[in-house]
Amino acid sequence: MSSVSHQFTTDNVAAIAAGLDRAGVPTIEVAHGIGLGASSIQYGQAAATDPEYIRAAVGAVEHADIAALYVPGIATLTELQGAIDAGIRTVRVAVHCTEADCAQQPVEWAKSKGLTVMCFLMMSHKLEPEPLAEQAAKLDSYGADVVYVVDSAGAMVPQQAGARVAALRSAINAHIGFHAHNNLGVGIANALTAAENGATYIDGSLRGLGASAGNAQTEVLAAAFERAGWRTDVDLFGLIDTAEHVVAPLMTEPQIVDETALVLGYAGVYSTFFHPTKRAAKKFGLPTRDILLELGRRGVIGGQEDMIIDVASELAGRTYETPEVAAV
Repeated sequence: MSSVSHQFTTDNVAAIAAGLDRAGVPTIEVAHGIGLGASSIQYGQAAATDPEYIRAAVGAVEHADIAALYVPGIATLTELQGAIDAGIRTVRVAVHCTEADCAQQPVEWAKSKGLTVMCFLMMSHKLEPEPLAEQAAKLDSYGADVVYVVDSAGAMVPQQAGARVAALRSAINAHIGFHAHNNLGVGIANALTAAENGATYIDGSLRGLGASAGNAQTEVLAAAFERAGWRTDVDLFGLIDTAEHVVAPLMTEPQIVDETALVLGYAGVYSTFFHPTKRAAKKFGLPTRDILLELGRRGVIGGQEDMIIDVASELAGRTYETPEVAAV
């Protein structure tokens, strides 16, 4: 959704979900790219509401669980209840990698409602394996069914992904997942290494469609895992057909590792900063790399998109002052 400005229609969502379901993908995440409740001026207005998207997907599948993304501070339990009413059976609760405790309320609440709960430790590259495993243990204690190592910036290389998954494997009882972005061109390799170290849930996106350089490409994941000797239980050619004939025509631009995407991964900046940074660079007459490198130096995380303008303004030597209030 992020790479198409959240403008998929409910028909688009139904067609993609149906194709994934026919190919045997067991869990399909649906709704606004930033998660439940994110349709707004700040994060981008979606073409439909979260419940509308969810109902479209639920109506299009026969076997797959439909999931929604829940980011504490953006989504509320009321919105999660609305997603349950619309038909989700899985929720994916995403927190920054140092803030596992922020997930306790939604995880425990969702478990009480009978949902499968997957938890994301976003920007996992920012913590070394052992402290990341300590955060994962908190999520495990709250009742998470799956805990994900999430390379939100596409900043990891295979040995880093493998080390983090291995640390989680020795620290928690929950299943382990891995979510890759492809900014350094190693999203598939990272996913394979994650699996070799104990991850049993692997995320993908058809055609790699996703923020910045995109995610690990689902159909490529299926082919690579089969070639590596893994049993995937998905229909590779069904995935390819949906990617080529349903998703590809909806893409507004190719999903490539351009300069901005590459520097974003190199600097370790959240993938959804991709388009806002490009816009700020154009507005202030700056190279995108200068803005991204400074954002990386400052250690910004998801939710701090307002820092893009602050940094661009400072680098350009401009400041914005509040106009004086007119005398009455």
